[in-house]
Amino acid sequence: MATANKNLSVYDKATIPNAKNFRFGIVVSEWNTNITEGLFSGAQEALLDCGTLPENIIRWDVPGSFELTFGSKKMIETQRVDAVIAIGSVIQGETKHFDFVCSATAQGIKDLNVQTDTPVIFCVLTDNTLQQAIDRSGGIHGNKGTEAAIAAIKMAAIKKL
Repeated sequence: MATANKNLSVYDKATIPNAKNFRFGIVVSEWNTNITEGLFSGAQEALLDCGTLPENIIRWDVPGSFELTFGSKKMIETQRVDAVIAIGSVIQGETKHFDFVCSATAQGIKDLNVQTDTPVIFCVLTDNTLQQAIDRSGGIHGNKGTEAAIAAIKMAAIKKL
């Protein structure tokens, strides 16, 4: 398990670029809000902790993880952001729907990273159980939203090169 030996919320602030002059978009899935709100909180707290001004964090909600790609694309086109964090949670059910949503969402986010000059960070939990999602959205494994925010800051700095 990738997170067994790593807390998703731990970062060395001394190694993170100051985010004061960066503008971030966060696109949040409304599906599994008990998980996505935890991920959003982790991302927002980390961005603020690293110097992002509150007015430079723009949040949009979309119905589900499948819609994260379109929401992220429109965010890039209209909000002049330095990076976007796409937040979602897909939990395995009894049908193949899980596989299709996870694959399409990952491919869509990847496509945006190839097609645009704005990094889009994949903060979509794809867990087998609700407990696994809880553990990674502020639970025993920390918060994937925090990790995604740190990645967004680092990628925004690279974009400015």
